[in-house]
Amino acid sequence: MSHTPHELAAEFPEAADKIHELKTSNPHFARLADEYHDVNRHIHRHESGVQPASETHETELRKRRLVLKDELYAMLKA
Repeated sequence: MSHTPHELAAEFPEAADKIHELKTSNPHFARLADEYHDVNRHIHRHESGVQPASETHETELRKRRLVLKDELYAMLKA
């Protein structure tokens, strides 16, 4: 388990400018990015022990983060 947050700009550093551009110009991308940030924040809180959660809940959050990350990546590469 990693206690390092997986921020979107850190996950795709080569696309930092495009992330910013899409957040301001594409409402769907912005919504997905906000959800990614929210899910990621919850995972980080669970991993660091700030907010305990069951292993099942943590796994579901990680799966959701991965789905969001894949969708955001596809939009960045389009």
